[in-house]
Amino acid sequence: MISNEEYKKTLKQFHKLSDRHILAAETDMSSSDIQKVVKLSDRIRKAGNELVGLMRKNYDQLMRTKRYRKLLKLYGSTEDKKKRKHFAGQLNEMQKQYDVTWDFCRTSMIYIGKKYNVDAVFALAKAEDIWRGMEKCLYGNGNILHFSKYGDLPCIRAKQMNRGIPIFVKDNKLQFKLGRTVFGIKINDRFQTDEVNAVLDYLAEPEIVNNKAVQTLKDESYCIDTYRPCYATLVPKLIRGKYRVYLHLTIEGRAKPKYDRFGNPRHKYGRGMIGADIGTQTVAYTSDTEVGLKNLSERGRSIQKSERLERLYYRAMDRSRRATNPQNYNEDGTIKKGRKTWRYSNHYKKLKEKHSELCRINAINRQLAINEDANYLRSLGDVFITEPRNAGKLMKRAKETTVNSKGKINKKKRFGKSIKNRCPSGFQAAVEEKFKTTGGTYIEVPNDYRASQYDHTADDYIKKKLSDRMYHLADGTLVQRDWYSSFLLYCYDYRTKNIDRDRCISEFEECYSKEEVLIKRIETNRIKVLNSGIKIV
Repeated sequence: MISNEEYKKTLKQFHKLSDRHILAAETDMSSSDIQKVVKLSDRIRKAGNELVGLMRKNYDQLMRTKRYRKLLKLYGSTEDKKKRKHFAGQLNEMQKQYDVTWDFCRTSMIYIGKKYNVDAVFALAKAEDIWRGMEKCLYGNGNILHFSKYGDLPCIRAKQMNRGIPIFVKDNKLQFKLGRTVFGIKINDRFQTDEVNAVLDYLAEPEIVNNKAVQTLKDESYCIDTYRPCYATLVPKLIRGKYRVYLHLTIEGRAKPKYDRFGNPRHKYGRGMIGADIGTQTVAYTSDTEVGLKNLSERGRSIQKSERLERLYYRAMDRSRRATNPQNYNEDGTIKKGRKTWRYSNHYKKLKEKHSELCRINAINRQLAINEDANYLRSLGDVFITEPRNAGKLMKRAKETTVNSKGKINKKKRFGKSIKNRCPSGFQAAVEEKFKTTGGTYIEVPNDYRASQYDHTADDYIKKKLSDRMYHLADGTLVQRDWYSSFLLYCYDYRTKNIDRDRCISEFEECYSKEEVLIKRIETNRIKVLNSGIKIV
């Protein structure tokens, strides 16, 4: 038998180590209750904006000081641990002096929350989100905190099960409370039913499940799935002109497996290696069973039409805005500096509603396509090998002005629109999470791997232009560049963490024949694969 103090300590450790997942379901609130939730969300937005303004002001004053900027440079340039620790202490002291601390952020939000009549638990959750953004500015690659614009509806979250949005059971159903409003959730499929039943089983006998969790962690050093409800979050959304409120319930443990209507597992998990080259708009992969080359975040061919329509709406909005506010623009079309007042016509408002709805639909389709592709790749193998993410670097504009061979200035724009529409980093993150949570292995090769430059027939690195999508190897074989990079990632050597040339030679013929069949299928079916170099007649 363990003592009460040791039991509490082990249970607390279990809560920290265990997995968590989120169950999303629509609430059964009435229209009047939904309006109350929307108003509360808007008050949280206003309170958050006031705190953002306060933290931005303090942060700007801190960054104006020469001493702080000099300490940042010294901290980044030195490698001595003692000196770095000394500089870090001085940086922390200056942050306290200029009130750029979590303690100041938290205490300031107490008064701001009371001003806007926001519950202390919701205000604290919003302060945590703002401080997380401030930490990116202080210690990461963040530049500035952003305000939430009118119309944005932040989530209503209380990170405690018994405060803010308490959970209880009534008539063997989960019930939630927000103020005086009591509501439940709509269960639409088998997965949601299994999740809710697991939560109800925990709430029926929480002490027995907690005792089992503590004993398992102590004896066998692993965490069981308790399905303890941690906290609830309300997410209001504007869908087709009407507000709807969804509840995100954070649950302890891994999610229940999903089944189809016949009772078979919906997702299958394969075994073997997968090499994948993730570009800005496409993904090429090579596995033990098949090879592939497809566009990212695409479900059918309608997504390209939707993306174009999204741009057309935005351009129409810009024309309308310019026509109704000519005083805010210079003769060359640029926006004037300084404070301005804007007027919007009814035509502009209708266009904005259509644009917002289309953006919402495209975002959902994008996420569904990413999940489908991640599940399909997991069905091909259990070891995923790819290159490190670099989408953030590719989005940045070039700093230096360069001139091409014709004497014209090269464009400084990079891959911002492609990355926004195709979400390569989001896809890579989804694949990483999928493989790690299902018992697979996710590997990112080192930066000196250079899969896009190696030629296994010449055993040498040959630099190529970015425009060379189809090229000949040293022995004359014509290959598609993205697929060949995925093949070289497929031939990864665990010991040297480099390309295994012997495996490249032994596996190339079989994989190359599959690539030829793939390209022929793309050409026959007239599938447009972006930036692939495959011409469709």
